[in-house]
Amino acid sequence: MGLNDPSANSILEQIVRVDQKLGSMVTLDPPGLRQQWENRDQGLALGGMKIAIKDIIEVRGLPNGCGSALYGDPPEPSSSDAVVVGRIREAGGVIIGKTAAHELACGVQTPGTCNPWDINRSAGGSSGGSGAAVAAGLSDGALGSDTGGSIRIPAALCGIAGLKPTYGLVPKCGVEPLSWSLDHVGPMAKTVKDCARLLQVIAGPHPADPTTRRKVSCDYGARLDSGVAGLRLAVPEGFFMEPIDQRVQEAFFNAVETMREMGAEIVTVDVSFLSRCLDVEFAIVSPEAANYHHSSIQKRPDLIDPSIRAMLVAGAALPAGYYLRALRWRSVIADRMKAIFDEKQIDVLLTPTVPAPAQLHDQEYFDFSGIEEPVISSFVRTTAPFNLTGQPALSVPCGMTADGLPIGLQIAGRPFADDQVLRVGSAYEQATEWVSRLPPVHVSVEAG
Repeated sequence: MGLNDPSANSILEQIVRVDQKLGSMVTLDPPGLRQQWENRDQGLALGGMKIAIKDIIEVRGLPNGCGSALYGDPPEPSSSDAVVVGRIREAGGVIIGKTAAHELACGVQTPGTCNPWDINRSAGGSSGGSGAAVAAGLSDGALGSDTGGSIRIPAALCGIAGLKPTYGLVPKCGVEPLSWSLDHVGPMAKTVKDCARLLQVIAGPHPADPTTRRKVSCDYGARLDSGVAGLRLAVPEGFFMEPIDQRVQEAFFNAVETMREMGAEIVTVDVSFLSRCLDVEFAIVSPEAANYHHSSIQKRPDLIDPSIRAMLVAGAALPAGYYLRALRWRSVIADRMKAIFDEKQIDVLLTPTVPAPAQLHDQEYFDFSGIEEPVISSFVRTTAPFNLTGQPALSVPCGMTADGLPIGLQIAGRPFADDQVLRVGSAYEQATEWVSRLPPVHVSVEAG
Protein backbone atom coordinates (compact mmCIF):
# COMPACT_ATOMS: atom_id res chain seq x y z
CA MET A 1 0.00 0.00 0.00
CA GLY A 2 1.14 3.55 -0.59
CA LEU A 3 2.45 5.90 2.06
CA ASN A 4 -0.60 8.08 1.75
CA ASP A 5 -3.09 5.29 2.35
CA PRO A 6 -5.26 6.04 5.37
CA SER A 7 -5.25 3.60 8.26
CA ALA A 8 -8.31 1.67 9.33
CA ASN A 9 -8.35 3.65 12.57
CA SER A 10 -8.32 7.01 10.76
CA ILE A 11 -11.19 5.83 8.54
CA LEU A 12 -13.21 4.77 11.57
CA GLU A 13 -12.48 7.99 13.44
CA GLN A 14 -13.63 10.12 10.51
CA ILE A 15 -16.78 8.06 10.02
CA VAL A 16 -17.72 8.37 13.70
CA ARG A 17 -16.97 12.10 13.79
CA VAL A 18 -18.94 12.99 10.68
CA ASP A 19 -21.80 10.61 11.32
CA GLN A 20 -22.53 12.29 14.62
CA LYS A 21 -24.06 15.03 12.45
CA LEU A 22 -25.80 12.69 9.98
CA GLY A 23 -27.01 9.56 11.73
CA SER A 24 -26.50 7.54 8.55
CA MET A 25 -24.94 4.47 10.20
CA VAL A 26 -26.72 2.19 12.67
CA THR A 27 -23.88 -0.32 13.11
CA LEU A 28 -20.15 -0.09 12.48
CA ASP A 29 -17.87 -3.12 12.39
CA PRO A 30 -14.46 -1.89 13.66
CA PRO A 31 -12.79 -5.33 13.98
CA GLY A 32 -14.12 -6.48 10.61
CA LEU A 33 -13.17 -3.22 8.92
CA ARG A 34 -9.65 -3.34 10.32
CA GLN A 35 -9.15 -6.93 9.21
CA GLN A 36 -10.61 -6.38 5.75
CA TRP A 37 -8.64 -3.14 5.27
CA GLU A 38 -5.33 -4.73 6.26
CA ASN A 39 -5.91 -7.70 3.96
CA ARG A 40 -7.45 -5.83 1.02
CA ASP A 41 -6.35 -6.87 -2.43
CA GLN A 42 -6.50 -3.92 -4.80
CA GLY A 43 -6.15 -6.28 -7.74
CA LEU A 44 -9.72 -7.47 -7.23
CA ALA A 45 -12.78 -5.84 -8.82
CA LEU A 46 -13.67 -3.88 -5.67
CA GLY A 47 -10.25 -4.02 -4.03
CA GLY A 48 -10.25 -1.60 -1.08
CA MET A 49 -13.61 -0.05 -1.96
CA LYS A 50 -15.47 0.80 1.28
CA ILE A 51 -19.07 -0.39 1.11
CA ALA A 52 -21.99 0.34 3.45
CA ILE A 53 -24.95 -2.04 3.61
CA LYS A 54 -28.59 -1.08 4.19
CA ASP A 55 -30.03 -2.40 7.43
CA ILE A 56 -32.39 -4.87 5.81
CA ILE A 57 -29.55 -6.81 4.15
CA GLU A 58 -27.84 -9.51 6.21
CA VAL A 59 -24.19 -9.05 7.10
CA ARG A 60 -22.60 -11.93 9.01
CA GLY A 61 -22.07 -11.02 12.67
CA LEU A 62 -23.95 -7.70 12.50
CA PRO A 63 -27.52 -7.08 13.71
CA ASN A 64 -30.23 -6.76 11.06
CA GLY A 65 -32.78 -4.39 12.58
CA CYS A 66 -34.72 -3.20 9.52
CA GLY A 67 -35.23 0.10 11.32
CA SER A 68 -37.90 -1.52 13.50
CA ALA A 69 -38.40 -2.48 17.14
CA LEU A 70 -39.96 -5.69 15.82
CA TYR A 71 -36.49 -7.12 15.36
CA GLY A 72 -35.41 -6.68 18.96
CA ASP A 73 -33.41 -4.20 20.99
CA PRO A 74 -30.72 -4.95 20.06
CA PRO A 75 -31.53 -7.12 17.04
CA GLU A 76 -29.94 -10.52 16.76
CA PRO A 77 -26.72 -10.72 14.71
CA SER A 78 -27.05 -12.37 11.31
CA SER A 79 -25.50 -15.81 11.02
CA SER A 80 -24.59 -15.40 7.36
CA ASP A 81 -24.11 -12.86 4.60
CA ALA A 82 -26.76 -12.05 2.03
CA VAL A 83 -25.68 -13.31 -1.40
CA VAL A 84 -24.86 -9.77 -2.57
CA VAL A 85 -22.72 -9.12 0.52
CA GLY A 86 -20.84 -12.35 0.00
CA ARG A 87 -20.15 -11.36 -3.60
CA ILE A 88 -18.84 -7.97 -2.46
CA ARG A 89 -16.47 -9.62 0.00
CA GLU A 90 -15.20 -12.04 -2.66
CA ALA A 91 -14.52 -9.07 -4.95
CA GLY A 92 -12.40 -7.31 -2.32
CA GLY A 93 -14.95 -4.82 -1.01
CA VAL A 94 -14.52 -3.66 2.57
CA ILE A 95 -17.80 -3.76 4.53
CA ILE A 96 -17.85 -0.82 6.96
CA GLY A 97 -21.24 -1.48 8.59
CA LYS A 98 -25.02 -1.10 8.30
CA THR A 99 -26.87 2.05 7.25
CA ALA A 100 -30.12 3.47 8.59
CA ALA A 101 -33.36 2.61 6.82
CA HIS A 102 -36.96 3.72 7.13
CA GLU A 103 -38.84 1.16 9.24
CA LEU A 104 -39.40 -2.08 7.30
CA ALA A 105 -38.03 -0.29 4.19
CA CYS A 106 -41.45 1.35 3.92
CA GLY A 107 -41.10 5.12 3.60
CA VAL A 108 -39.24 8.04 2.04
CA GLN A 109 -37.88 9.84 5.13
CA THR A 110 -35.44 7.59 7.12
CA PRO A 111 -36.08 9.20 10.52
CA GLY A 112 -32.94 10.30 12.34
CA THR A 113 -30.82 10.56 9.19
CA CYS A 114 -29.82 14.02 7.93
CA ASN A 115 -28.94 15.20 4.45
CA PRO A 116 -25.23 16.08 4.09
CA TRP A 117 -26.17 19.12 2.00
CA ASP A 118 -28.42 20.51 4.75
CA ILE A 119 -28.75 18.66 8.04
CA ASN A 120 -32.18 20.24 8.55
CA ARG A 121 -33.47 18.23 5.60
CA SER A 122 -34.18 14.60 4.88
CA ALA A 123 -31.79 12.26 3.11
CA GLY A 124 -34.81 10.46 1.67
CA GLY A 125 -35.76 6.84 2.09
CA SER A 126 -36.01 4.12 2.60
CA SER A 127 -32.27 3.78 1.78
CA GLY A 128 -31.59 7.20 3.29
CA GLY A 129 -28.65 6.05 5.40
CA SER A 130 -26.92 4.60 2.33
CA GLY A 131 -27.50 7.80 0.35
CA ALA A 132 -26.19 10.05 3.13
CA ALA A 133 -23.15 7.83 3.83
CA VAL A 134 -22.05 7.88 0.20
CA ALA A 135 -22.69 11.60 -0.29
CA ALA A 136 -20.73 12.44 2.86
CA GLY A 137 -17.80 10.22 1.86
CA LEU A 138 -18.22 7.75 4.72
CA SER A 139 -18.24 4.99 2.12
CA ASP A 140 -17.24 4.67 -1.53
CA GLY A 141 -20.44 2.85 -2.32
CA ALA A 142 -23.46 1.29 -0.69
CA LEU A 143 -26.24 -1.17 -1.23
CA GLY A 144 -29.84 -0.10 -1.05
CA SER A 145 -33.19 -1.65 -1.81
CA ASP A 146 -35.91 -0.20 -4.00
CA THR A 147 -39.60 -1.15 -3.96
CA GLY A 148 -41.10 2.16 -5.07
CA GLY A 149 -38.03 4.39 -5.39
CA SER A 150 -35.98 3.73 -2.25
CA ILE A 151 -32.61 3.80 -4.02
CA ARG A 152 -33.33 6.59 -6.47
CA ILE A 153 -35.07 8.98 -4.05
CA PRO A 154 -32.10 9.21 -1.61
CA ALA A 155 -29.70 9.31 -4.56
CA ALA A 156 -31.51 12.33 -6.00
CA LEU A 157 -31.85 14.15 -2.67
CA CYS A 158 -28.22 13.48 -1.65
CA GLY A 159 -26.62 14.22 -5.03
CA ILE A 160 -25.18 10.79 -5.89
CA ALA A 161 -25.77 8.02 -8.44
CA GLY A 162 -28.19 5.23 -7.59
CA LEU A 163 -29.38 2.37 -9.79
CA LYS A 164 -32.49 0.24 -9.47
CA PRO A 165 -31.43 -2.66 -11.69
CA THR A 166 -33.70 -4.72 -13.88
CA TYR A 167 -35.98 -6.92 -11.80
CA GLY A 168 -34.39 -10.35 -11.56
CA LEU A 169 -30.84 -9.19 -12.28
CA VAL A 170 -29.62 -9.07 -8.66
CA PRO A 171 -30.50 -11.82 -6.14
CA LYS A 172 -32.39 -10.88 -2.99
CA CYS A 173 -31.44 -13.91 -0.82
CA GLY A 174 -30.75 -12.61 2.68
CA VAL A 175 -32.63 -9.35 2.10
CA GLU A 176 -35.68 -8.71 4.27
CA PRO A 177 -38.62 -8.28 1.89
CA LEU A 178 -41.24 -5.56 1.75
CA SER A 179 -42.98 -6.62 -1.47
CA TRP A 180 -41.48 -9.73 -3.06
CA SER A 181 -42.73 -8.92 -6.55
CA LEU A 182 -41.47 -5.32 -6.55
CA ASP A 183 -38.31 -5.40 -4.38
CA HIS A 184 -34.96 -4.70 -6.02
CA VAL A 185 -31.42 -4.53 -4.60
CA GLY A 186 -28.96 -2.17 -6.23
CA PRO A 187 -25.82 -0.02 -5.99
CA MET A 188 -25.38 3.55 -4.81
CA ALA A 189 -22.14 5.47 -5.31
CA LYS A 190 -20.70 8.91 -5.94
CA THR A 191 -20.20 8.13 -9.62
CA VAL A 192 -21.91 6.06 -12.27
CA LYS A 193 -18.61 4.24 -12.83
CA ASP A 194 -18.60 2.99 -9.25
CA CYS A 195 -22.26 1.96 -9.56
CA ALA A 196 -21.24 -0.09 -12.60
CA ARG A 197 -18.35 -1.66 -10.63
CA LEU A 198 -20.74 -2.70 -7.88
CA LEU A 199 -23.38 -3.98 -10.29
CA GLN A 200 -20.78 -6.09 -12.09
CA VAL A 201 -20.10 -7.89 -8.81
CA ILE A 202 -23.61 -8.32 -7.39
CA ALA A 203 -25.51 -9.13 -10.62
CA GLY A 204 -26.16 -12.67 -11.73
CA PRO A 205 -28.56 -15.50 -10.93
CA HIS A 206 -28.62 -17.54 -7.74
CA PRO A 207 -30.44 -20.84 -7.28
CA ALA A 208 -32.08 -19.67 -4.05
CA ASP A 209 -33.78 -16.73 -5.82
CA PRO A 210 -36.09 -17.91 -8.62
CA THR A 211 -36.60 -14.34 -9.85
CA THR A 212 -32.99 -14.40 -11.09
CA ARG A 213 -33.77 -17.06 -13.65
CA ARG A 214 -32.10 -15.26 -16.50
CA LYS A 215 -28.32 -15.30 -16.80
CA VAL A 216 -27.06 -12.11 -18.41
CA SER A 217 -23.45 -11.83 -19.54
CA CYS A 218 -22.55 -8.17 -19.62
CA ASP A 219 -19.62 -5.89 -18.90
CA TYR A 220 -21.43 -2.99 -17.26
CA GLY A 221 -18.44 -0.72 -17.47
CA ALA A 222 -17.54 -1.39 -21.10
CA ARG A 223 -19.59 1.43 -22.66
CA LEU A 224 -19.33 4.11 -20.01
CA ASP A 225 -17.18 6.29 -22.26
CA SER A 226 -19.23 5.75 -25.44
CA GLY A 227 -21.24 8.96 -25.17
CA VAL A 228 -24.82 9.46 -26.35
CA ALA A 229 -24.27 10.53 -29.96
CA GLY A 230 -26.72 8.68 -32.19
CA LEU A 231 -28.90 7.47 -29.32
CA ARG A 232 -32.61 8.20 -29.30
CA LEU A 233 -33.72 9.58 -25.92
CA ALA A 234 -37.35 10.15 -24.96
CA VAL A 235 -38.85 12.92 -22.83
CA PRO A 236 -42.34 12.41 -21.34
CA GLU A 237 -45.30 14.67 -21.87
CA GLY A 238 -47.50 15.41 -18.89
CA PHE A 239 -47.26 12.71 -16.27
CA PHE A 240 -43.76 13.16 -14.81
CA MET A 241 -43.94 16.94 -15.18
CA GLU A 242 -47.21 17.80 -13.40
CA PRO A 243 -47.05 18.95 -10.68
CA ILE A 244 -43.36 19.75 -10.27
CA ASP A 245 -41.09 22.27 -8.55
CA GLN A 246 -40.04 24.84 -11.12
CA ARG A 247 -36.37 24.48 -10.13
CA VAL A 248 -36.51 20.76 -10.85
CA GLN A 249 -38.29 21.35 -14.15
CA GLU A 250 -35.66 23.84 -15.26
CA ALA A 251 -32.77 21.57 -14.28
CA PHE A 252 -34.38 18.65 -16.10
CA PHE A 253 -34.84 20.48 -19.38
CA ASN A 254 -31.30 21.86 -19.12
CA ALA A 255 -30.10 18.25 -18.81
CA VAL A 256 -32.15 17.25 -21.84
CA GLU A 257 -30.63 20.10 -23.84
CA THR A 258 -27.15 19.00 -22.76
CA MET A 259 -27.91 15.51 -24.11
CA ARG A 260 -29.06 17.06 -27.39
CA GLU A 261 -25.84 19.07 -27.64
CA MET A 262 -23.91 15.85 -27.06
CA GLY A 263 -25.47 14.36 -30.20
CA ALA A 264 -28.51 12.52 -28.89
CA GLU A 265 -31.82 12.66 -30.72
CA ILE A 266 -34.64 13.82 -28.42
CA VAL A 267 -38.26 12.72 -28.95
CA THR A 268 -41.38 13.19 -26.83
CA VAL A 269 -43.66 10.39 -25.70
CA ASP A 270 -47.12 10.20 -24.16
CA VAL A 271 -47.00 8.23 -20.88
CA SER A 272 -50.40 9.27 -19.53
CA PHE A 273 -51.21 5.58 -18.97
CA LEU A 274 -48.91 5.78 -15.91
CA SER A 275 -51.52 7.82 -14.04
CA ARG A 276 -52.75 4.62 -12.33
CA CYS A 277 -49.31 3.71 -11.02
CA LEU A 278 -49.71 4.91 -7.43
CA ASP A 279 -52.95 2.96 -6.99
CA VAL A 280 -51.42 -0.13 -8.57
CA GLU A 281 -48.27 0.17 -6.45
CA PHE A 282 -50.26 0.40 -3.21
CA ALA A 283 -52.55 -2.49 -4.15
CA ILE A 284 -49.51 -4.74 -4.65
CA VAL A 285 -47.16 -3.55 -1.90
CA SER A 286 -49.65 -3.36 0.97
CA PRO A 287 -51.06 -6.93 0.77
CA GLU A 288 -47.65 -8.47 0.08
CA ALA A 289 -46.13 -6.59 3.04
CA ALA A 290 -49.13 -7.49 5.23
CA ASN A 291 -48.74 -11.15 4.33
CA TYR A 292 -45.05 -11.20 5.20
CA HIS A 293 -45.56 -9.34 8.50
CA HIS A 294 -48.82 -11.08 9.37
CA SER A 295 -47.66 -12.54 12.69
CA SER A 296 -46.19 -9.20 13.81
CA ILE A 297 -49.46 -7.40 13.06
CA GLN A 298 -51.27 -9.96 15.19
CA LYS A 299 -48.80 -10.24 18.08
CA ARG A 300 -47.00 -6.88 18.47
CA PRO A 301 -48.74 -4.12 16.49
CA ASP A 302 -47.62 -1.63 19.17
CA LEU A 303 -44.02 -2.00 17.99
CA ILE A 304 -44.81 -0.76 14.49
CA ASP A 305 -44.97 2.93 13.55
CA PRO A 306 -48.66 3.95 13.32
CA SER A 307 -48.46 5.01 9.66
CA ILE A 308 -46.81 1.74 8.62
CA ARG A 309 -49.17 -0.27 10.82
CA ALA A 310 -52.11 1.40 9.08
CA MET A 311 -50.69 0.41 5.69
CA LEU A 312 -50.20 -3.19 6.80
CA VAL A 313 -53.69 -3.41 8.30
CA ALA A 314 -55.17 -1.96 5.10
CA GLY A 315 -53.18 -4.45 3.04
CA ALA A 316 -54.44 -7.35 5.12
CA ALA A 317 -58.04 -6.18 4.64
CA LEU A 318 -57.72 -5.53 0.90
CA PRO A 319 -59.97 -7.90 -1.08
CA ALA A 320 -58.10 -10.41 -3.22
CA GLY A 321 -59.79 -9.01 -6.30
CA TYR A 322 -58.05 -5.66 -5.85
CA TYR A 323 -54.68 -7.36 -5.67
CA LEU A 324 -55.36 -9.48 -8.73
CA ARG A 325 -56.59 -6.47 -10.72
CA ALA A 326 -53.44 -4.59 -9.69
CA LEU A 327 -51.28 -7.43 -11.01
CA ARG A 328 -53.21 -7.27 -14.28
CA TRP A 329 -52.75 -3.51 -14.50
CA ARG A 330 -49.05 -3.99 -13.78
CA SER A 331 -48.82 -6.21 -16.86
CA VAL A 332 -50.75 -3.68 -18.93
CA ILE A 333 -48.43 -0.85 -17.83
CA ALA A 334 -45.33 -2.92 -18.63
CA ASP A 335 -46.72 -3.87 -22.06
CA ARG A 336 -47.58 -0.26 -22.91
CA MET A 337 -44.14 0.91 -21.84
CA LYS A 338 -42.50 -1.75 -24.02
CA ALA A 339 -44.70 -0.70 -26.93
CA ILE A 340 -43.55 2.91 -26.59
CA PHE A 341 -39.90 1.87 -26.56
CA ASP A 342 -40.48 -0.30 -29.64
CA GLU A 343 -42.71 2.06 -31.65
CA LYS A 344 -40.60 5.13 -30.98
CA GLN A 345 -37.36 3.11 -31.23
CA ILE A 346 -35.99 4.81 -28.13
CA ASP A 347 -32.94 3.79 -26.15
CA VAL A 348 -33.81 5.38 -22.80
CA LEU A 349 -36.53 7.51 -21.23
CA LEU A 350 -35.47 10.66 -19.34
CA THR A 351 -37.51 12.03 -16.42
CA PRO A 352 -36.94 14.01 -13.23
CA THR A 353 -36.10 11.50 -10.50
CA VAL A 354 -38.36 13.27 -8.02
CA PRO A 355 -40.40 16.44 -8.51
CA ALA A 356 -38.89 18.42 -5.61
CA PRO A 357 -35.60 18.82 -3.72
CA ALA A 358 -35.08 17.43 -0.21
CA GLN A 359 -37.83 18.22 2.26
CA LEU A 360 -37.48 19.41 5.86
CA HIS A 361 -37.50 16.61 8.43
CA ASP A 362 -41.02 17.30 9.66
CA GLN A 363 -42.43 18.28 6.26
CA GLU A 364 -45.44 16.23 5.16
CA TYR A 365 -46.58 18.13 2.05
CA PHE A 366 -45.10 19.92 -0.95
CA ASP A 367 -46.75 23.04 -2.33
CA PHE A 368 -46.47 23.09 -6.12
CA SER A 369 -47.76 26.56 -7.01
CA GLY A 370 -50.86 26.14 -4.88
CA ILE A 371 -51.23 22.39 -5.41
CA GLU A 372 -50.55 20.46 -2.19
CA GLU A 373 -49.30 16.89 -2.43
CA PRO A 374 -48.03 14.53 0.30
CA VAL A 375 -44.25 14.11 0.19
CA ILE A 376 -44.48 10.33 -0.14
CA SER A 377 -46.92 10.56 -3.07
CA SER A 378 -44.75 13.18 -4.81
CA PHE A 379 -41.65 11.05 -4.65
CA VAL A 380 -43.14 7.65 -5.38
CA ARG A 381 -45.27 8.74 -8.35
CA THR A 382 -42.14 9.44 -10.42
CA THR A 383 -40.12 6.40 -9.34
CA ALA A 384 -42.64 3.57 -8.79
CA PRO A 385 -43.58 3.19 -12.47
CA PHE A 386 -40.25 1.48 -13.11
CA ASN A 387 -40.72 -0.90 -10.19
CA LEU A 388 -43.98 -1.96 -11.81
CA THR A 389 -42.36 -2.45 -15.23
CA GLY A 390 -39.15 -3.96 -13.84
CA GLN A 391 -37.02 -1.70 -16.03
CA PRO A 392 -33.59 -0.45 -14.95
CA ALA A 393 -33.69 3.14 -13.70
CA LEU A 394 -30.74 5.30 -12.67
CA SER A 395 -30.66 8.63 -10.85
CA VAL A 396 -27.75 11.02 -11.41
CA PRO A 397 -27.30 14.62 -10.24
CA CYS A 398 -28.40 17.20 -12.80
CA GLY A 399 -28.43 20.49 -10.92
CA MET A 400 -28.48 22.41 -7.66
CA THR A 401 -31.00 24.82 -6.21
CA ALA A 402 -29.89 28.31 -5.21
CA ASP A 403 -29.79 27.16 -1.58
CA GLY A 404 -27.54 24.23 -2.38
CA LEU A 405 -29.86 21.21 -2.69
CA PRO A 406 -29.22 18.54 -5.35
CA ILE A 407 -31.64 17.73 -8.17
CA GLY A 408 -31.80 14.30 -9.81
CA LEU A 409 -32.20 13.10 -13.40
CA GLN A 410 -33.78 9.66 -13.89
CA ILE A 411 -32.73 7.47 -16.83
CA ALA A 412 -34.84 4.37 -17.54
CA GLY A 413 -34.09 1.72 -20.16
CA ARG A 414 -35.28 -1.56 -21.55
CA PRO A 415 -35.25 -4.61 -19.25
CA PHE A 416 -31.72 -6.02 -18.93
CA ALA A 417 -30.27 -3.03 -20.80
CA ASP A 418 -28.72 -1.78 -17.56
CA ASP A 419 -25.46 -1.15 -19.41
CA GLN A 420 -27.24 1.28 -21.75
CA VAL A 421 -28.72 3.19 -18.81
CA LEU A 422 -25.30 3.40 -17.17
CA ARG A 423 -23.78 4.55 -20.47
CA VAL A 424 -26.18 7.48 -20.76
CA GLY A 425 -25.76 8.39 -17.09
CA SER A 426 -21.98 8.30 -17.35
CA ALA A 427 -21.98 10.41 -20.50
CA TYR A 428 -24.08 13.08 -18.82
CA GLU A 429 -21.96 12.90 -15.66
CA GLN A 430 -18.76 13.42 -17.65
CA ALA A 431 -20.24 16.35 -19.58
CA THR A 432 -21.29 18.28 -16.47
CA GLU A 433 -19.75 19.36 -13.21
CA TRP A 434 -22.34 18.15 -10.71
CA VAL A 435 -20.41 15.05 -9.66
CA SER A 436 -17.46 17.19 -8.54
CA ARG A 437 -19.48 19.09 -5.94
CA LEU A 438 -19.18 18.02 -2.31
CA PRO A 439 -21.68 18.69 0.47
CA PRO A 440 -20.82 20.79 3.55
CA VAL A 441 -20.76 17.63 5.68
CA HIS A 442 -18.06 15.43 4.13
CA VAL A 443 -15.21 13.15 5.18
CA SER A 444 -11.64 13.98 4.26
CA VAL A 445 -9.35 11.22 5.45
CA GLU A 446 -5.67 11.96 5.75
CA ALA A 447 -2.96 9.36 5.79
CA GLY A 448 -2.78 7.48 9.07
